[in-house]
Order: sequence, then C-alpha cells, then structure tokens
Amino acid sequence: MTSTDTAAGRPPYTGEVAPGGAPDVRELPGLTITKVAVDPKMSNNAYLLRCTATGSQVLVDAAAEPERLLPLIGENGLDAVVTTHQHWDHHRALADVVRATGAATFVGAADADAVTEQTGVPVSRRLQHGDVLHVGKLDLGVIALAGHTPGSVALVYDDRSGTPHLWTGDSLFPGGVGSTFGDADAFAMLVDEVENKVFGTLPDSTWFYPGHGNDSTLGAERPHLAEWRARGW
Repeated sequence: MTSTDTAAGRPPYTGEVAPGGAPDVRELPGLTITKVAVDPKMSNNAYLLRCTATGSQVLVDAAAEPERLLPLIGENGLDAVVTTHQHWDHHRALADVVRATGAATFVGAADADAVTEQTGVPVSRRLQHGDVLHVGKLDLGVIALAGHTPGSVALVYDDRSGTPHLWTGDSLFPGGVGSTFGDADAFAMLVDEVENKVFGTLPDSTWFYPGHGNDSTLGAERPHLAEWRARGW
C-alpha cells in the first residue's frame, strides 16, 4: 500500500519498514509522521509525530532502541511519549527517552500503573476515552479500546484537508484485531470496541498505523469484520 502524500524529492510513503532499516516519512499538511521499526525479534513500530508549524513532537511507543529513537527526535525536543498499552515490548526505551528529553508520559488509565511498575517511569497523564492531546497546533483524539489490555488506547488525527489518520497500537492490524491470548470474553470486548469506536465513527478512507507491521485503511478491513468475529481471533 502506498500513499500520494510525499514531500518533493522523497519517495512515496508506504509504511513498510524493517528493524535496522531506514524510517519511512510521510508529510501531511501540518504534520510529519516518521515511522521506524525496532528490535529484530519483535519488530515494533514507533511513530514520531511533529507539528510542522511549531516543531512540537510526540512519540507513539518508545518500544526499544533509544539509540535509534533519540536521533529521530533531534534538536526539537519531545513534548510527550504516548504508550499505547502496557505490554513490555512497547515501552522498553521509555525510561531512556524520558531521561534524555524530559518528555511527559501519557498512558491509558487502566494500564498506567502497570507501565510505571515495569519501567519505573511515572505517568504524567492517564488517558481516558475522548481526551484530546495537543501537539503544537494539532489535536490528537484518544480512543480507549479495551480487550488487548484493559487500558489500550488509539490516537486519531483528523486531517481536515484530507483523511483521518489513526495509530492503533496492538488493538487493530491489517487482517484482524489484536491478540486476546485465548480469552473469549476479552476478544468479544475488543471486537465490539473496535467495531463501535473505530469503524463506527471513522470513514473508510482512514489510514491506520499499527504497533507491528504494515499500515492499512479502514475501508480495506471493514468487509472482514464479521469474519473476524466468527473465527474468534
């Protein structure tokens, strides 16, 4: 999948990144998105979001390899790190990034204590569904998506000149929702949350960026919702 959003002289954004490889950069009106994959074993995605008008930056998931993340942040500094959920592979670089930048830490309310216990990093703000995070002149809406973990969150940027953009952590991937590790009740909860709060509120044109692997759009995935529910994973 490719995008037509690109800066002059830069290859079109694809969202296809690999650990140890170059980041992929997407230029939107007012927002630059840098996607990088870290850790060859887990291949986590981290996303640096920068308001082009002010230089303000937010990192979505300081997953690993601070030696790769910090140079991406550069001299502009970092306002905050949003940890999409409490699983260990999404916050291994959190302490190092916060120590180096002084960034605030944002975590879904139900996962906040677990993130602090695992990383030693205090949570600056416990996110609730409907909260809005300000990145310079840009707003990111918070969507709480319980099921993969109790406090998983997604972030949505409504580009009024184009399409919405959504960072889903491990709650939604191309091909299905995130794992609930055999817990049927958690799976039913997650499918309901994703169907109602994501597919039920955002258009098919919405481009989403998951915690691992390639991107997709809601339009590409919407026809398969009933199939996901029926298969139970």
